[in-house]
Amino acid sequence: MGSLGAILSHPDDFYPLLKLKMAVRHAGKQIPPEPHWAFCYTMLHKVSRSFGLVIQQLDTKLRNAVCIFYLVLRALDTVEDDTSIPTDVKVPILMAFHRHIYDRDWHFSCGTKEYKVLMDEFHHVSTAFLELEKGYQEAIEDITMRMGAGMAKFICKEVETIDDYDEYCHYVAGLVGLGLSKLFHASGSEDLASDSLSNSMGLFLQKTNIIRDYLEDINEIPKSRMFWPRQIWSKYVNKLEDLKYEENSVKSVQCLNDMVTNALLHVEDCLTYMSALRAPANFRFCAIPQIMAIGTLALCYNNIEVFRGVVKLRRGLTAKVIERTKTMSDVYGAFFDFSCMLKSKVDKNDPNATKTLSRIEAIQKTCRESGTLNKRKSYIIKSEPRYKSTLIFVLLIILAILIAYANRPTNM
Repeated sequence: MGSLGAILSHPDDFYPLLKLKMAVRHAGKQIPPEPHWAFCYTMLHKVSRSFGLVIQQLDTKLRNAVCIFYLVLRALDTVEDDTSIPTDVKVPILMAFHRHIYDRDWHFSCGTKEYKVLMDEFHHVSTAFLELEKGYQEAIEDITMRMGAGMAKFICKEVETIDDYDEYCHYVAGLVGLGLSKLFHASGSEDLASDSLSNSMGLFLQKTNIIRDYLEDINEIPKSRMFWPRQIWSKYVNKLEDLKYEENSVKSVQCLNDMVTNALLHVEDCLTYMSALRAPANFRFCAIPQIMAIGTLALCYNNIEVFRGVVKLRRGLTAKVIERTKTMSDVYGAFFDFSCMLKSKVDKNDPNATKTLSRIEAIQKTCRESGTLNKRKSYIIKSEPRYKSTLIFVLLIILAILIAYANRPTNM
């Protein structure tokens, strides 16, 4: 549960954090008994705890399909990400991955930590995949094939232009959006969304990750991973890795702001997509990551720390998003709040300030026109009085004692 200092600084995070901790514990008890499904759900929670939680809330058949879809693409991504695999080995695996998911005996050792376990024991995922309904299997195979081919293309191709950037993000994330729309439709719970809207859902998340993960990607060993398009970064530095050097701090932040401004292009499509979802569980599944993305962009914008270390939403704020996101009015409220936070950080001397402000204002206009902003609970809370923090601290200790007492073994 978040650090003590963060909780004292943001006492309103405490209850959502407690609920999130209980939800994680509950999800851990919902692991299916069959060995292959047990492996899949255990692995899901290891590679993405927050994503695993929202998947758990889907209807059973759809939940299983989305779980396998996620793990198949995570495995595909592990192959692409492992820079130690020679190109002549990697490309054929990426191209054929959609066939490997039908093979109960196939596995390929690569990646690290939990991702290596996923790859070494991939037969569990294949076994579970073969138990899905035909419609789900076909959707997963189709997206895996298209994604593998796209990844293979960019193993041998640099991200030069913004069009290249959009194409790469389409292959690695836009196709995920298309696949999820197909799975929702196959379940009978949603109409089939347009490809363009589904693609934007994926691109917004992927571009956020690429921006946030600059330092991790550029420092990758044995070879850097470079996803920022030359068309953007070459306006500020001679080489992409130059952005991490202190002497380039001003230009680095300007380049970062340019990248964030590009990502904001997809927000209105995302809001349109989410507003059309009917099933509450499907809606939360889609909305929570999108809110976290706009929050992350607001945090990254104009922030030199992107080039110095890890920049991410505090755990308490993530817990708050998970707890509060129930309806489209919650989404409009969150996007409005985080766009306000972003707007407050825009320096009018920034080369892209006019463009950035224009995109923020378009987002805020959409949120205002929803007519629901008066119902929102703000995500941007001012500092609380010290005495309230102390009270929360005392309550935290009391609850910790109660939880420890409730979980102690009983003597028979």
